[in-house]
Amino acid sequence: MSKAPRSRWGPVRSLLVLAPLFIAGPFYAYQKHYGLPEPVTELINPATSLPQLSEAHILAHAKYLSEDIGYRTVGTSEHAAGDAWMLKQAEMLCEESKEVLRAHPERKLQCEVWHQQGSGSHRFDMMGKRLYKTYVDLTNIIVRLSDGTEDGKKDAVLVNSHVDSTLPSPGAADDALSVGVMLENIRVLIHKPDWEPKHAIIFLFNNAEESLQDGSHLFSTQHPIAKTVRAVINLEAAGSTGRELLFQATSEQMVKAYSHVPRPHGSIIAHEIFSSGVLLSDTDFRQFQLYLNVTGLDMAVVGDSYLYHMRKDLVEHIEPGVAQHMAENVHGLLLHLTSSDSPLPQLASTGYTKPQIVFFEHFGNFLVYTFTTAKILYSVSFVLALVVARFTFVDPAPALKKSTSFLGEQTKGIGAASGAFIGAVVGANAVAFIMDKVLGKSFSWFTSIFAPLYLYGPAALSGALVSQLIVGHVQEQTAFSSIMIVQGFLGALIQLLGFGSSATLFMTSSPMIPALILNALLTSPGDDISLWSYAISVVTPLIAGTSMLYSVLDVFVPLTGRIGEEAPAEFVIATIVSITGSFILPLTVPFVHRFSRRTLIRLAIFTSMATGLAMAIFSMRAPFDPMHQRRLFIIHMENITSAEQHLHVAAADGAPGFHDLARDIAKEFSVPGVTPTTVVMNDWNSDWDTIYPFSAFLTPYKFDLPLRAEHQDPLDPGFKVTAVNNTIDEVAGTRSFTLVVTHPSIIWTAIAFDAHVLKWTLDDHPPDEFARHHIKEGSFYGHDTWSVDLVIKLPLADGSAPSDSSIKVNFMGIHEKAMWPGKRAEKALGGRAMKLFEEFDGWLERETGGTVDALLLGCVGGVAVV
Repeated sequence: MSKAPRSRWGPVRSLLVLAPLFIAGPFYAYQKHYGLPEPVTELINPATSLPQLSEAHILAHAKYLSEDIGYRTVGTSEHAAGDAWMLKQAEMLCEESKEVLRAHPERKLQCEVWHQQGSGSHRFDMMGKRLYKTYVDLTNIIVRLSDGTEDGKKDAVLVNSHVDSTLPSPGAADDALSVGVMLENIRVLIHKPDWEPKHAIIFLFNNAEESLQDGSHLFSTQHPIAKTVRAVINLEAAGSTGRELLFQATSEQMVKAYSHVPRPHGSIIAHEIFSSGVLLSDTDFRQFQLYLNVTGLDMAVVGDSYLYHMRKDLVEHIEPGVAQHMAENVHGLLLHLTSSDSPLPQLASTGYTKPQIVFFEHFGNFLVYTFTTAKILYSVSFVLALVVARFTFVDPAPALKKSTSFLGEQTKGIGAASGAFIGAVVGANAVAFIMDKVLGKSFSWFTSIFAPLYLYGPAALSGALVSQLIVGHVQEQTAFSSIMIVQGFLGALIQLLGFGSSATLFMTSSPMIPALILNALLTSPGDDISLWSYAISVVTPLIAGTSMLYSVLDVFVPLTGRIGEEAPAEFVIATIVSITGSFILPLTVPFVHRFSRRTLIRLAIFTSMATGLAMAIFSMRAPFDPMHQRRLFIIHMENITSAEQHLHVAAADGAPGFHDLARDIAKEFSVPGVTPTTVVMNDWNSDWDTIYPFSAFLTPYKFDLPLRAEHQDPLDPGFKVTAVNNTIDEVAGTRSFTLVVTHPSIIWTAIAFDAHVLKWTLDDHPPDEFARHHIKEGSFYGHDTWSVDLVIKLPLADGSAPSDSSIKVNFMGIHEKAMWPGKRAEKALGGRAMKLFEEFDGWLERETGGTVDALLLGCVGGVAVV
């Protein structure tokens, strides 16, 4: 007697049964991803009377640096004040260690302080551009904790943060927060009664990261204890909320060391994305790798990076728990790396190699295993997927004389899955095209990292469903097993190619294996897939996928406001949502094939209507608000050579409104009757050399300024470029000379010139051709001269004799007293630029409702023929 077929539940009832998982999974991932420890206030634990890490103390340090001292741009008086404060803190902590030792003379502990000062130069390639940096008398503050013995000092871990902040930003999170974390760790370690380091810790408070990593270069190349560094922990911030993220790990030993932190947050995915160069981001870690050849960890706060390098990077916007999380993880690392189990001696004796290791968080656990293990595990999982798929295969047409083959059915299933993926990407990007190119409403999602999900999520789902109408009907079980096979195959293949991120595919495909086995036990041939099998299979992609999505959106949504007008930001975000959505909901394909074509059509119509509604709602949204601002770059340029003055205005995003704003600025501040037009941004546009090569992202305007009374004053002639020690060798066809840049009260100077350089004091490998050269400077406050020795090849006039030996040098820099709002307190000393900036900033606030953050620089420049 045949078994009666089970009654089929419709899509609504089936989804309602699974709904708790679709709610609980992402919610759990959200809680884990954004969960932070409770901030600690007291310096001493009242229960144990032992020192404890205090977020309140960390933030007090960060607040003093970022608000009491203020904008610590390299070369300013505030930067010098930050250096003095930092040295005082280091010396006070070492004095505390002496008091501890007087009370406990048996304890093995030594605290040493250095105030390093030095000059140097280095090559700093960025964005495919060749750039050179030089600096004069920059400083670092170094603290070393050890057991006081030579043996205890020979292998050290370096912990780094930077005291300076970038061009007008107070830098509370970036990087005063990390400075506070390091200071607090020193305090707790000094007062921890049972801590005696087997290996030393070097705390480097470097004073020039934002000027392209000059401080870390100075330490790495010139400090005597740099050669004892075996590993680096670099602390940074590109945001102000959420857990600190481990985004770069360069050895297996250091990944395993990180597993000892109390609240790990990092994965091979973040590491491989950062290492790929997709993100335009760099840290001091580059200098330590390049000049010390050491391994290490790069850790940063990345949530809510809308405030990164902005005026509102203030302590009040650092989320409670952020400092506690970073401090406790750093502390856990330091305890392990200074213990007898530390990998530092091994790193000293055998060095390190590129990590062949997979690491990630999964259900609250930090998993670490080798690439070899991964290859075996993923390959076995793929084979098992094939076996299970074959043995649970049900012929969809058993009554026909010529039944359907397993291979043929799987091919159809793979086609359906591939069609859904392509459809999702196409659907989301079609909406991106309409929003950007047709409606002119791009960036409507910018003010919330989750907003893109509501705009592009329905579009991706609609595209995936429409694709299934084109593909045609596929058996539910065929589609289910095909997705398991495809993901298992790709997981094994990508891992064999050497990419550890394939772990995500393994995590989503492997639960489908027991799910299909269970389905065979719970159902009869020809029945629908059991909802229990769906439940087992969706948990991992829901949790792992949404967690990955949160991390990606945290970084990429704010980043789109900084990648230039020409970048396809709308399409980038649409593609991210569609791809991650396909990963989170891989079983959408078999689920929709569970029902009739009529049901599929209804679902496609419903999601299409939801897409249209989302587009209508988002078309009414403004792209920016006071906490998610557009960034403008403003330069007031005084040209020494031509005696002209111009206002340069640029933006680094493709959101609508900038060109209208530029016209309003021209109407308000430029000469009457001028029609503003953009100017070409390339290597020969020296008006923006102070922020070269980031300037390549900018869309700039150049406005003439009206001749107000204050603009009639003669320009300061102190800034000049000259050539001394000239020697021409007509036989060799060369010219040797020293290029001297004199810049009283001018900081961040930059020069650019065209020449065929044969030799110079910057490095040993100038390009062997006639080329454009860019050199930038960042020196300590009060230093106003730097130089570079050059030997150039003279051009030939007629193929036999050298022609004119002179070269044209474009030069520019920033008035140290003319940066708004960093120098607001000294605006009377900033001259005509600050008068304009005060008026301009007030006008901008009124006209835009606070939705624009403007970086306002008073610059001076010109051209010298030397």
